[in-house]
Amino acid sequence: MSGGTVLTERHLEIFVALAEEEHFGTAAQRVGITQPPLSQGLRRLEALLGVRLFDRERGVFLTEEGALLLPHARRALAALAELRETGAREHADGRRLRLGLAPEVPAPLAADVASAPVRAGERTRIGMVTASTAALLSDVEAGRLDLAVIRHPSVLHGLAAGRVILLPTWVLAPAGRQQTGGAVPLDLPFAVRPRAEAPAAHDLFIDTLASRGRRVDTVVVADERAGLALVASGQAVLVTADDALTASGVVRRAATDPPLPLRLRVAWNPRRPGSDETASTARLLEDALARTAAR
Repeated sequence: MSGGTVLTERHLEIFVALAEEEHFGTAAQRVGITQPPLSQGLRRLEALLGVRLFDRERGVFLTEEGALLLPHARRALAALAELRETGAREHADGRRLRLGLAPEVPAPLAADVASAPVRAGERTRIGMVTASTAALLSDVEAGRLDLAVIRHPSVLHGLAAGRVILLPTWVLAPAGRQQTGGAVPLDLPFAVRPRAEAPAAHDLFIDTLASRGRRVDTVVVADERAGLALVASGQAVLVTADDALTASGVVRRAATDPPLPLRLRVAWNPRRPGSDETASTARLLEDALARTAAR
């Protein structure tokens, strides 16, 4: 490039118009400028590309290089037009809400939470991902997500968060296994997700179990499906907020002795543009969580 000039959409429009009209005056009228700026734009484009696009000695005809580059120019203009159209549709369809949920949120509740803004009348298109609490907090801080339903407690690092919602949980244990210590059997390891996903929440869970005066063993699993498989095979117990999660050879008991609620809250970045609107949407998500907690 020369003189700091960059390739622009107008350069491409001039090129295509001249190639199709084969006349400077007609091409200038087509792109909405006069002939001198059109000629100047063509010279700049040829300087940028380092080739001669037109033979102007006998009319206006494409050179061999110009004919080679013309299809590329047309594709570039078409791509720019598609980009603008897509942006217009995005704006017309309402704002896009990028939502993240911790994997401990049961699927039916996740759907209820994600659809809450639409049910409340917001012109919102939802994009939803599932990730660990640590990853969700990082994505909210970086602006990759607008809102996230995370486990509590968590270190927020300047993020805003709503009230803590306590969801009831159930203990899944192998059928026929003698259980001691109330509803929670402590003679088997607990299937848990990696501590790094939500360190503070993980530690609170373990500390609550240990408050019964027994050592708590754990086995790390990738997800609740893997944990359920260990329970069914008699190798672990699992605490879940999913009231439908079960399998043959598995018994369910409410996790009330001691209470082991799934603590959730909605987090967002108050420093991002539109944070007031985001905070309002966060309350809708909280209400959806609270309705489930109250059942």
